[in-house]
Amino acid sequence: MPQRLLCLLLLVTALRAADTPISPVPSPADFRVATIQVRIAPDHRDWTYRLGEPAKFRIMVTADNTPVDQATVTYSVGPEMMPVATQTALVPLDGLVVDGGTLHTGGFIRCKASVEFAGRTYQGVGTAAFAPETIRPVQTDPADFDAFWQKGKDELAQIPVEAKVTLLPDACTDTVNVYHVGIRTVGRSWAAAGRVYGILTEPKAPGRYPAVLMVPGAGVRPYPGNTDLAARGVIVLEIGIHGLPVNLAKEVYDQLHAGALNGYQTFNLDDRDTYYYRRVYLNCIRANDFLVARPMWNGRDLLVTGASQGGLLSIVTAALDPRVTGLAAIHPALCDVAGPLHGRAGGWPHPFKPADDGTPSALATPAKIATLTYYDAVNFARRLKVPGFYIWGYNDEVCPPTSTFAAYNIITAPKTLAVQPEQAHTYPAEQGEAVNRWLLRTLKLN
Repeated sequence: MPQRLLCLLLLVTALRAADTPISPVPSPADFRVATIQVRIAPDHRDWTYRLGEPAKFRIMVTADNTPVDQATVTYSVGPEMMPVATQTALVPLDGLVVDGGTLHTGGFIRCKASVEFAGRTYQGVGTAAFAPETIRPVQTDPADFDAFWQKGKDELAQIPVEAKVTLLPDACTDTVNVYHVGIRTVGRSWAAAGRVYGILTEPKAPGRYPAVLMVPGAGVRPYPGNTDLAARGVIVLEIGIHGLPVNLAKEVYDQLHAGALNGYQTFNLDDRDTYYYRRVYLNCIRANDFLVARPMWNGRDLLVTGASQGGLLSIVTAALDPRVTGLAAIHPALCDVAGPLHGRAGGWPHPFKPADDGTPSALATPAKIATLTYYDAVNFARRLKVPGFYIWGYNDEVCPPTSTFAAYNIITAPKTLAVQPEQAHTYPAEQGEAVNRWLLRTLKLN
């Protein structure tokens, strides 16, 4: 179909939506391209319900913020991340109201809808929370959990730090020095040492400063460091997790992500002693070894923060390292990953999530299930002793709120939760601002 005709169809759709007749009055443009959105919201303004209370969802389809009349949508509604049937319906101007049902135990019901216009598919999500404060983890807590990680920390302590710090003059600012750092640490096998790499940013002005460890989300990429926080009077170390320098060309990381490091989240999952994340967790502690040895560290304040995989690593690091004085975790991953084995959502990377037809995951073997009991964020969350700030949204389909609430609800340390109900696995500016405010307030810098 010619491009002009496609655009004309969108224009006609938008005009129908507004009940506006097509007029012969000249337009300043030859044709119009409409912005299509599928908007879904529960009928409670805070998206939160009591147990047993019914929830309804309103689905709207808009073109340039104008409701589209009689758009055909395909939608589903049911417990989040669980297989549900899809239905098709026409959406009137005032929206399609869908009965979401209710829950009698803490959890989330999600409504998803999609519409096709001009060969493109547009999707929307809305999620209703039912007494999320009552959600508890299903993950088991191994009896030797603490002994297992103490052994790992003891092995790490036998390896000298031997940091290599290289100034990056082109990255420095008038007030901040920027360095590429390589720190000796445990390797991928216990017989050989490796390195953890990162970007260190420090204030240029002499003084004693608090420190923040920034831990990364999933993937393979370079890192720039954080000169903004450093300019506010903070020593910041932003690390990678793969034992690679973090200032190489992006193409290097793209090739590794597509090749040797593809699917690293499940490497050696059969063995708790060689699973990929054991080195990663211990390397976060090693990064702190480096930070607390910096001459300008104030000897008191050490925070850790990150999002998704980084939210997981923030919880893990604060639980394992008594030098950490606080954490900020954004939609943390690997929370209550055993959830699908009990008929509910679990956290990224969803190793035990069944296929859409209900076929069990091939990863749901006794050995792999046992290994992840030593790495699940909930078993670190229950051991936290320092204040924390946590933030996520109800529409997150990567780190679903059933899993993150399972971890949050068992934390006994001081905690603050900020929820953006409509947020998915995204990074809106408001979220970043909220995290930075908490960090700076905790460090008494604002």
